[in-house]
Amino acid sequence: MEAVGVEYDFCLLIPCFNNTDGLIKSLKSVSYIPSKFLILVVDDGSKEPVLESSLKRSLADKFTLHVLRLQKNEGITVALNTGLQWIQKNLQTKYIARLDCGDTCASDRFYVQVNYLENHPDVGLLGSWCIFKSADGKFEYKYKTPISHTAICREMHFRNVFIHPAVMFRFSVIEICGMYPYTYPHGEDYAFFWKILKRFKGGVLDEFLTICEINPKGISLRNKSKQLNSRKRIVSTFASHVGLEMLGLLRLMLLRFFPGKLILKLKRIIFQE
Repeated sequence: MEAVGVEYDFCLLIPCFNNTDGLIKSLKSVSYIPSKFLILVVDDGSKEPVLESSLKRSLADKFTLHVLRLQKNEGITVALNTGLQWIQKNLQTKYIARLDCGDTCASDRFYVQVNYLENHPDVGLLGSWCIFKSADGKFEYKYKTPISHTAICREMHFRNVFIHPAVMFRFSVIEICGMYPYTYPHGEDYAFFWKILKRFKGGVLDEFLTICEINPKGISLRNKSKQLNSRKRIVSTFASHVGLEMLGLLRLMLLRFFPGKLILKLKRIIFQE
């Protein structure tokens, strides 16, 4: 793929592992000026390789798209960092956006996020409110978070304010803060966002710009214990206030006693309008 000399508003980074149908569903929801962004799919060693030609046919060849293939399944952190390294080497872009297979975007998501970052040069990481929905549509809840930097930093002691498939961040972030850390299994995004917030301001749009698919076999639900262990170490490492750190760690300890399905039901109650 030839990208030399082209400056994009953003690159959309999507890792994929054995979920081509979910990938196509996600890609079909993407809307932006075709010449102003690029989609980078990192195939994390899928049993049936993700083919660039097939994706372009499914999308009527309307986007600039590139597929990187890892020869074996390396896990999401390797896939994401491989993608970031490729972007650094091959693209001129202002921002990097994220999306996961099966998740979908509001038609104006990327227009809104790019516009916000253009008008708020001090913000390095931008998220949005999200809707979590099961594949059959029978279960859903709306995920709301604080939107100002100060409130976000406080809330990060208790939960990951930024839903990974909903974020957009500046390209300069990876040059200054580095990439996703390998030392926090199943918590790489939480640690990455903490790293960014130590150097840049964060923001969250109070709009539901992304629908995230609840997958009972997803990474978070399958690895709840490991993820909680990583989050405990992340809070201890990055906490900016001792009292908030203690409360955040207490919350994580209590979550160990709640099954994943019960936590989802509690979230629907908590975040229900």
